[in-house]
Amino acid sequence: MSAFLRRLGVVVAKHRLAVIGAWLVILAGVVVLATSGGGQTIDNFTVPGTQSEQAATLLQHRIPAFGGAQTQVIFAAGNGSQINSSRDRKLVEETITKLRAVPQVSVVSDPFQTGLVSPNRSAAISQVQYTATQANVKTTSTDDLNSAVAVARAHGLDVQFSGTVYPGSRFKLSEVPEAIGLLIGLAILLITFGAVIAAGLPVITALIGVGVGLMAVIAVAASVQVTSTATALAIMLGLACGIDYSLFISTKHRSNLLAGASVEDSIAEALSSSGEAVVFAAITVILALCGLSVVGIPFLTVTGLCAAGGVLIAMLAALTLLPALLSLAGHGVLRFISPRARRSAQRSADHPHTTMGARWARLVTRRPRSLLLAGVVLMLVIAVPALSLRLGLPVGNSQPRSSTAHKAYALTSKNFGAGFNGPLLIAADLTHAHTPQAADQVVGDLQHEPDVVVAKAVLVHDSTGVIEVIPRTAPDATGTSNLVNTIRKQEPAIQRDTGVRMLVGGQTALNIDTSAKLSSALPIFMVVVVVLAFVLLSVAFRTVMVPLTAMLGFLLSAFAAFGAEVAVFQWGWASRLIGISPAETVCFVPIVLLAIIFGLSSDYEVFVVSRIRDEHNLERGDVRAVREGTGVSVRVVSAAATIMFFVFVSFLLAKNITIQAIGFGMAIGVLLDAFVVRLTLVPAVMTLLGSRFWRPTARAKQLAGAAHSQQQEAASD
Repeated sequence: MSAFLRRLGVVVAKHRLAVIGAWLVILAGVVVLATSGGGQTIDNFTVPGTQSEQAATLLQHRIPAFGGAQTQVIFAAGNGSQINSSRDRKLVEETITKLRAVPQVSVVSDPFQTGLVSPNRSAAISQVQYTATQANVKTTSTDDLNSAVAVARAHGLDVQFSGTVYPGSRFKLSEVPEAIGLLIGLAILLITFGAVIAAGLPVITALIGVGVGLMAVIAVAASVQVTSTATALAIMLGLACGIDYSLFISTKHRSNLLAGASVEDSIAEALSSSGEAVVFAAITVILALCGLSVVGIPFLTVTGLCAAGGVLIAMLAALTLLPALLSLAGHGVLRFISPRARRSAQRSADHPHTTMGARWARLVTRRPRSLLLAGVVLMLVIAVPALSLRLGLPVGNSQPRSSTAHKAYALTSKNFGAGFNGPLLIAADLTHAHTPQAADQVVGDLQHEPDVVVAKAVLVHDSTGVIEVIPRTAPDATGTSNLVNTIRKQEPAIQRDTGVRMLVGGQTALNIDTSAKLSSALPIFMVVVVVLAFVLLSVAFRTVMVPLTAMLGFLLSAFAAFGAEVAVFQWGWASRLIGISPAETVCFVPIVLLAIIFGLSSDYEVFVVSRIRDEHNLERGDVRAVREGTGVSVRVVSAAATIMFFVFVSFLLAKNITIQAIGFGMAIGVLLDAFVVRLTLVPAVMTLLGSRFWRPTARAKQLAGAAHSQQQEAASD
């Protein structure tokens, strides 16, 4: 691999303009594809085979008007007036007429006819049904909802939206705050390199890579359902990995130039050494993300593949575009901001033992037991909240307080009760009903459930009925989940008595089914990731201790990230600072975090342990090898992890709770893994174990023995 990368470096350096031009052509091509294809992301999480999915399919085939997306509109009277006053009632009815004229809308219920007026007469709820599924509802249609309610709002009514689609529910790239993380990353690179060109080239490389990856995802969205989470992950990982991979290579290149190497030789050598670490690191992340497909949930598979594609493009850009830019810049990467920055860089290159990283490494090797104990205790304490992990999907209450969904949730809970925020939609198959009144009999049975506020038949059409059930508890409450399970358990008895087959669906049931599926898949995926880590690192280092420490460190980092996630998003710590309300942890966030933290932690493990192994191979002594290898690694790993942290944490400013949760978990996971695990715990363990850490596996011994025998035979011949 190193020989191939060296040759690649030489070729790219010689044909730098052609390589740069090729990347720009590729970028222009995917931009054209993305803009002409009309692809858009969705926030619809479906799990094939679940009862909620079966209910949606049945309604789509038999009653298309109830098989599409849905918006719930709540009208609240102001200034102590009542919604059924002649003035406010007229405003509501005129608004409903306008809502019915919105494109793709099939049915709009009149709350004064359906009885969805609050007991205090302060609010009313209207249901808007679409002919299209959530993925196919046009943004212009949801935007027209705001226009339809404008007059009512102007006359003092508080009108808010919730449901599967509503104004502002679409994820917009303009809402992604990646520019903030990018600027902070550039500042860190300026501090690390002390040179403007050297700091700017990794950012340029990452931006072009992100542009290609993002446009490719949008182009794919024209033919495949892609969630907004996939787009956000492509941006997050494209920026973070793109800058990090470029940082590893640029740092080595600059050190080579400071040592007197020519530009072309320096690029070739940087690719053969640091480039090899980048390839292994990227492949690890890619495999982990592709591993999301083992869960068997389509939206997670697509999310993992899109994110993996972003990392692959970041790797290719670091191995080709960056060397071309470095070759074009020549010795310009050594144009330091100040003479002091040049002296500092030269001193670090000539005397690496005097740096802050070297001082930290000396501390770790002097006090390995104390630091090992302190680090493990710290990680376990942070991980404690993970014991309270509860999985779910976002509901209105967990959205940003400024969003219409959050306001609608609050108004509905205040005037009707929390259960009205998540009605269950039961698809009743009446094909084999015993009597024409079978649907009414089912409604009566459901009404007697203690956790049901109201059950009513919304529509009975030929052989299919639509029954709406309002739970007594909130959509994300345990009581609602228990009610769904209770109704499903009673379905065989109801079918036996009435001939009606019931399928419990609706967004609330879909959320419950998705959460249950992912909860059961989480342990399986964790085992897959751990085994993958062990195999990959065993092959790379041919010793059992490297994968063992990497695996244990990864588990510490992952559970600490879960703990921080629960504390902030579920318990509500710092929720006001972020602008969210405490809610269940988004059900697919832990699996996504496992994949990404595993990949990124392997990056740092490989980088640090490889540098220590290089020192160990020079036979300088076990402790000295750990000290000097760690000392050299600290600056680069610290800069890389800090850049990743700020890129990820900047996504807390997004207006999407799922993206906020993923960004926060990744930021905390990377920070703890780099500074606590890879730069503290791993060197401490290596110091304590000494040469035993490098004891080869039995298979590695066999390979070494076979290689030695072949060498002896060749010598004797």
